[in-house]
Amino acid sequence: MKVAEIIIEILIGIIGLSYCLECSGEDCTSDPNGPLVNCSLLSDDFIHCDPPIDLNGNVSAKQLLGYGCVKFGGSRYGEVETTSVVCRVLSGIDCFGNTTFFKTNIPCIKYTGHFFPSTLLYSLLLGFFGVDRFCLGHTGTAFGKLLTIGGLGVWWIVDIILLVTGNLMPSDGSNWNPYF
Repeated sequence: MKVAEIIIEILIGIIGLSYCLECSGEDCTSDPNGPLVNCSLLSDDFIHCDPPIDLNGNVSAKQLLGYGCVKFGGSRYGEVETTSVVCRVLSGIDCFGNTTFFKTNIPCIKYTGHFFPSTLLYSLLLGFFGVDRFCLGHTGTAFGKLLTIGGLGVWWIVDIILLVTGNLMPSDGSNWNPYF
């Protein structure tokens, strides 16, 4: 052991600092007064995470892997499944611990560019012609709505009610995009 390492170990014992000279994994602790933080505690601005894995309803695959989404979406908090995803620290960012790690409690939600306000406007203004259902991907019922001119107005009103109550969603199972 070098003299400097012995002095540092004595200081660590006296002062009570947890300082490590060589970090090899997350077992190593950092100097609380130092500039480095644990890689798994970095904000989303400094890491890149893979999207959640779609298991297409395969529950046994989730049990085997321990992560992944059996189903995507949900309009209420309790309906949304969560999973873990693999995250990596961006290059040029210094931190201690593993630079590739799992981030937990990521919601299984897909956004595909469907906006609720624009869809509601389509339904109010052009719902007689089925434009709202075309935009949501329900092409079969959209053609039916178009040919019957909104079911002579009844289907048009029912679709507005379904849209407002959250029962008419995009056909791909995605959620409404929260940003404009």
